[in-house]
Amino acid sequence: MASNGIKDRVAIVGMGCTQFGEHWDKGSEDLLIDAAYQAYESAGIEPNDVDAYWLGTMGQLSGLVLSVPLKIDYRPVTHVENFCATGSEALRQACYAVASGAYDLAMAIGVEKLKDSGYSGLVVSSPANDGTLGNMSAPASFSLLAPAYFKKYGLDPAKGKEVLARIAWKNHRNGAKNPKAQFRKEVPMEAILSSPKVADPLGVMDCSGVADGSAAAIVCRAEDAHKYTQHPIFIKALSFVAGPGEGPLAQDYDFTTFREVVASARDAYKQAGVTDPRKEISMAEVHDCFTPTELVLYEDLGFSPRGTAWQDVMNGFFDLDGTLPVNPDGGLKSFGHPIGASGLRMMYEMWLQLRGEAGPRQIENPTLGLTHNLGGAPGRCVSFVSIVGR
Repeated sequence: MASNGIKDRVAIVGMGCTQFGEHWDKGSEDLLIDAAYQAYESAGIEPNDVDAYWLGTMGQLSGLVLSVPLKIDYRPVTHVENFCATGSEALRQACYAVASGAYDLAMAIGVEKLKDSGYSGLVVSSPANDGTLGNMSAPASFSLLAPAYFKKYGLDPAKGKEVLARIAWKNHRNGAKNPKAQFRKEVPMEAILSSPKVADPLGVMDCSGVADGSAAAIVCRAEDAHKYTQHPIFIKALSFVAGPGEGPLAQDYDFTTFREVVASARDAYKQAGVTDPRKEISMAEVHDCFTPTELVLYEDLGFSPRGTAWQDVMNGFFDLDGTLPVNPDGGLKSFGHPIGASGLRMMYEMWLQLRGEAGPRQIENPTLGLTHNLGGAPGRCVSFVSIVGR
């Protein structure tokens, strides 16, 4: 795959993020305004200074969803969707737009209002298909990862369940330190292990929650970054791939990997010049929609050799004070998953960490951060990986 990238050609100079949660008293317009104006303020600009906008949100029809509440009359607003990577897709397109020279300043913004919508995930129905895809729920389809991983690598199911519980425990522990998280309480291992079953072996505490939220980023060309902030962060890599969707039908697919993630990670590392992610990546935000997803992602992203991620989990390698902290802000587990906002929320954590502004969860001297989204189901998904740094 030819992917030249835009390493160090684009900078993020402003970001904003609402608190994620049950915003019964706010509509998507309120959330968009909140995130956008935080971003404007952090970049020291006015709304009219932004030349173009990319809006990530599910099930909408046009850029009017953003232009009306922000009152950005007659500005280009591009509406994008890409499953659960929708917010990251908005950022990717905004970055390439300014890198091309088409615009000087662009905003990527994502939002979702799920709590009073009746939806708990993607807010559109599945298109008609030939009948071979089945109709499994998201928890059911992702639950297949766990027994497949346990069997392949010789884990007793009880031990495997403990590994998954420790992932949830870690993310809730991190989220308890984050004022913008939906769930701000540490959860004991015992409570996680005994939580009601959703799709065996997954319990309630193995699943990300449902939330409302919005996040935004302002980007410009790297040479202009210091006009807006003393501490910009720079894009090192942006990779997005859509898979062939053949996993559930392929005889050799064993549900212990996301091939799309492997491909997007390989491309991102090539763009950024990363050769040993386990040692070179300082921190990561990954798409922990379910605990076995995060377990498999450790290996797909090259953080752990195949078959060893479970040991790294138990040894604290991915803890906030570990060698490679993963989901230092609490992840989807603590924030929930408002589809259009999640990818930008992940980038917001990179923004805070690389600027030394993450408070009690601040990682010591981070240099490179990675964010990852996937959308779809095991064997049939899209994947996004970004790498950013000072």
